[in-house]
Amino acid sequence: MLRRLLQPFWVLLAIIFLIEAWLWDHLEPIVARAVAWIPLRALKQWLADRVDSLSPAMTLIVFVVPLIPLFPLKLVGLWLLANQYWFSAVSLILFAKFLGVGVTAFLFDVTRSKLLEMPWFEALYNYVMALRAKANALVDPIKRRIREMIAGDGEGWTARTLRLIARFRKSVHQTSKVL
Repeated sequence: MLRRLLQPFWVLLAIIFLIEAWLWDHLEPIVARAVAWIPLRALKQWLADRVDSLSPAMTLIVFVVPLIPLFPLKLVGLWLLANQYWFSAVSLILFAKFLGVGVTAFLFDVTRSKLLEMPWFEALYNYVMALRAKANALVDPIKRRIREMIAGDGEGWTARTLRLIARFRKSVHQTSKVL
């Protein structure tokens, strides 16, 4: 009985986790492209060389330190929320979130091999990857049902709305490929 009551909670957590994973997967290439636009390729190469020469513990510092300046941005967003500047607050919090996930994904890509040399980090990484697989397994039946509803011949408002969302998602995906 308790398991059945907690099922929606676990599905919600899995969806949140998968949204984070999706952001991670999709923002890293965008940040990489943005960094590629910066005409400082020598600086990028220098940074990659420095990371290669660092110990795994120092590489962890390189991975974590760039996230520290984002914390005050989130605090400002909370202050804006408290003072009822809703649009500004949501915009700032979303900006900080996307920037944080994008930069973290980019830095993790650069520092991954060094970080995985630490046994505790490798265990944590494997745990998160296993958690991601479990979240996918939990959410996949729901996604399958939604796809069936979209593909179905039903003409109810739900089916039309889901088809509209699917078309919008496809157009956004095609637009992002062009960029």
